Amino acid sequence: MDYKLLVQKAIEAKQNAYAPYSNFRVGAALLTYDDQIITGCNVEVSSYSLTICAERNAIFQAYSDGRKKFKAIAVAADTKNYISPCGACRQVISDLCGNIDVILINGNNEYQVLKANDLLPFAFSDKELNNRK
Repeated sequence: MDYKLLVQKAIEAKQNAYAPYSNFRVGAALLTYDDQIITGCNVEVSSYSLTICAERNAIFQAYSDGRKKFKAIAVAADTKNYISPCGACRQVISDLCGNIDVILINGNNEYQVLKANDLLPFAFSDKELNNRK
């Protein structure tokens, strides 16, 4: 699948990041099952634990809009290497999006495509919650 538009939207979303403390801007673009694109960016506050990542921002926005089926998410940052979602975002992607394509974008706007399960093998899920002794 050609993800050029999704990549471009993630790069554009990065421009909206609010990162006055880390200066680490991240943008995300989530492709819904009906080919809509929902974007998000990271938003920092002085209490870092309350900061929201771009990926979760986009996913939670999609859920708020009633969209719950997805094809892919693109993540962009100004890094030399391909940016990858943090552990919390990997868990949210696994739980709320499933094994979708995850497009990692570096600061040169180059990208590679992985599956969510490649980023979080042996993910904790509702299966564990339902298989207790």
